[in-house]
Amino acid sequence: MVFYMSGEVTPQPSRDDLGPKAIVAELDRYIVGQDKAKRAVAIALRNRMRRMKLPPEMAEEVAPKNIIMMGSTGIGKTEIARRLARLTGSPFIKVEASKYTEVGYVGRDVESMVRDLTDIAMELVRQERREAVRQRASRAVEDRLVTLLLPALPDRPITGDPARDRENEERQRRHEESREKLRAELRAGTLEERVVEVEVRDASAPGFQIFGSAGEEMNVNIREMLPGFFQGKTRRRRMRIGEARDVIAREEEDRLIDDDEVARDAISRVEQAGIIFLDEIDKIAGKESHHGPDVSREGVQRDILPIVEGTSVKTKYGMVRTDHILFIAAGAFHVSKPSDLIPELQGRFPIRVELEPLTREDFVRILTEPENALTRQYTALMETEGVHLTFSPDGIEAIAEIAALVNESTEDIGARRLHTVMERVLDEISFEGSDLPDPNPVVDGDYVRRMVQDIAEDEDLSKYIL
Repeated sequence: MVFYMSGEVTPQPSRDDLGPKAIVAELDRYIVGQDKAKRAVAIALRNRMRRMKLPPEMAEEVAPKNIIMMGSTGIGKTEIARRLARLTGSPFIKVEASKYTEVGYVGRDVESMVRDLTDIAMELVRQERREAVRQRASRAVEDRLVTLLLPALPDRPITGDPARDRENEERQRRHEESREKLRAELRAGTLEERVVEVEVRDASAPGFQIFGSAGEEMNVNIREMLPGFFQGKTRRRRMRIGEARDVIAREEEDRLIDDDEVARDAISRVEQAGIIFLDEIDKIAGKESHHGPDVSREGVQRDILPIVEGTSVKTKYGMVRTDHILFIAAGAFHVSKPSDLIPELQGRFPIRVELEPLTREDFVRILTEPENALTRQYTALMETEGVHLTFSPDGIEAIAEIAALVNESTEDIGARRLHTVMERVLDEISFEGSDLPDPNPVVDGDYVRRMVQDIAEDEDLSKYIL
């Protein structure tokens, strides 16, 4: 019983305070139910934190307790893992295991999940470093903006002529006063629309694609092959002060950041705190179909196995060990079951959790309990146009009942069904917006049933619309 609504996360406990109960409490703010799954990921995360406090020799021997989540689509398997990563600031990536069975993929391609995770960690660490140096960079940004608006006067040598020297000093003093006035106006925000010409580093680099045998595709970036060749290349752009401030700030912040240190920190974070979510793992379980162009599913399992067991993967930032990355696998397992995976891979996922299917009561909770529930989102959206939307309790009950019935009669897509039902119910209100005759519409049970009546009566049409 789970659902989430995305949004800004409020201040969270420090990592040392994140005991299993605190982790579950944080997940409860966005996810309804699924207590077993929350408990399993909370214990796995806390064990990772406990491992950090062990002596290095012992810590090296403690393997992560990888998890398999079983349940149909739309009940929150991915979001539990994603929220867990966001809670701890861990690098996180979601990968569909079934994509490795497609034509064009070969065994080595499974390593791309680790390389992609490292890229995410690099950006995560770089953003943190930018935040840390932002205050130091702000003065340099201000100086550059002032210079763009009023360049500094060239230094004039002392001539020995008192009159001329005093004239030069007076000119310099007046010029500095003008620059300080501009600085004050910049701080006051009165010059944001002024257009200036900025010299920026050229971020573009030539690239091309190579298509090898069996359709294998490689992207080649010349900047990575010749890292020093494009350094220092710039171009001039005209932009508003407000835009120029962001561009210059990024350059100044990057100038204060040590790229080698960022790479070391990112690799360490991937190795010690990375989370890889392997979705659709049930699609690579079971016996082979023996027909079609797909790659052997058992072969894909054997390719994934070294990554989960622990190996070293070469990335453009250095070697990354996967021994202590936490893997969370998920699948519906309608046709296959976890025991259909090869024994070696089963042994690397010792924790298995079955998520519960969603009911009408769960949908009611989903629509009302999360901090950014769908009903609150739509209410906030309509408020922007002066429409004060209200959902009555029986209206919420009706939406939940319709979503549950449609899931039973057609494909069960879990809480995602609420999105389609809500869009249909609010179609007229969203379309009319500020032109509604009544600016205070109430979505009650009768209104909901009227909006979906035609579709509900036509079963074939409901399969397309809902």
